[in-house]
Amino acid sequence: MDTRYPLTLLYDASCPVCSLEMDHLRDRDTAGHLRFVDIAAPGFDAAAYGRSWAALDAEIHGVWADGSAVVGLATLRAAYAAVGLGWVLAGTGAGPLRPLFDRAYRLFARYRRPISRAAAPLIDAVRARRVHARMTRCRDGACDLGRGTEERS
Repeated sequence: MDTRYPLTLLYDASCPVCSLEMDHLRDRDTAGHLRFVDIAAPGFDAAAYGRSWAALDAEIHGVWADGSAVVGLATLRAAYAAVGLGWVLAGTGAGPLRPLFDRAYRLFARYRRPISRAAAPLIDAVRARRVHARMTRCRDGACDLGRGTEERS
């Protein structure tokens, strides 16, 4: 296991796009490299992570096992790499286009709530397909439909 892991992802589960993305990562995290913390959960304490809630809400943050932090699209690059999908976002972190992709992510993060509202029908359809797929994998009437490793503060 890479000694940097686990990577704790501090994300807003009240944002449907964000929540869907974390579900995607959670489903693929078979090695247990990721931890998920919902900053919108009652009782969440941003100070425990050395940040304000507003800073955490502005863009995704990650905290490595050694306590160092990663912010924004770099967090998603690290999370995708953790689940073996680093190639998906590799191009966003290379060369002169990196600042453009990082800026585009910050723009998305700022407008994620209205984007989520607009994308709600698509998000609901994707979620329904995932639930159906999990249900078809059930055997003997017992299913583990859990979300993986979720921490609550």
